[in-house]
Amino acid sequence: MREAAALYYLDDLTMEAVARRLGQSRSGVSRLLKAAREAGIVRIEVRDLSTVATLESQVEEAFDVKARVVHVREPLTDAERLDAVARFAARALADWFGDGMTLGVAWGTTVSAIITHLGDHPLTDATVVQLNGSVTPTMSGRALGAEQIGAIAEAFNATMIPFPVPAFFDFPRTRQMMWQERSVQQVLERQGDADLAVFGVGAIHSPVPSHVYASGYLDEPDRRTLAAQDVVGDVCTVFLRADGSWRDIAINTRASGPTPLELRRIPRRVAVVAAPAKSVALLAALRAGTITELVMDAGTARALLLEARRTVPRASVRAPGVTLR
Repeated sequence: MREAAALYYLDDLTMEAVARRLGQSRSGVSRLLKAAREAGIVRIEVRDLSTVATLESQVEEAFDVKARVVHVREPLTDAERLDAVARFAARALADWFGDGMTLGVAWGTTVSAIITHLGDHPLTDATVVQLNGSVTPTMSGRALGAEQIGAIAEAFNATMIPFPVPAFFDFPRTRQMMWQERSVQQVLERQGDADLAVFGVGAIHSPVPSHVYASGYLDEPDRRTLAAQDVVGDVCTVFLRADGSWRDIAINTRASGPTPLELRRIPRRVAVVAAPAKSVALLAALRAGTITELVMDAGTARALLLEARRTVPRASVRAPGVTLR
């Protein structure tokens, strides 16, 4: 498959010429090329350069991040939008993640969608570390996050480092004591040493519910507290207000994920978002300085730019290096 693809796509030979070179029939070469595309050996991308390039440059200029906008044909359902962006992110992840690297992953709906499109891309001395806990009593011990991290590690033949702690502790003191355990400290150190982080952005109000809001991680008192504190979404299960502030939100003292300040220790931080309704939460994540690269569809990009023009953050909470023009 690889040889047929290289001859046809890179050396620009005709299908007949490839067939003669490989001793195959023309139909046999056609099947090889089709299989190569399905296996991820060949990637074909058709981009609406005028729309995509304009949106990418506008997002990069506004937020000082690298942007990749996925062109999707409107109208489409929310599930179809997520699937298209997740497919693009899965292909890109194979390029971002290389030998000897450590990848930090925050579990969630978007990461789950990305996993469905991951092929096998075996690496050497690579590691995948879970960024936030996922255990909750309602799941009877089943750790959703560990399953997702395990699937990614398997796709890349990488070492898996799970984070077997609750998504949210019942008491801040319990979290503080757990963080003193050597086994937990070792995971926290590996998180901070990651070369690359990949995560979605959760939103309180979204047509595609985030796992943290839809899977029993929050009880009704938690939800009322989030509403009272004007929370709009989360990154790695750390909640944010629309202006990007997070430090004084009470539930964050019980959260297992890295704070925006801790997340910024990772040099490359890629957020994958596929929902225009998440524009408020995404803008909050940008204002908190959690993102260096952004993968999203054109509709989400337009909604983000519109939301940024509509609102102005307080100067006191704007993250260093994040400029909103």
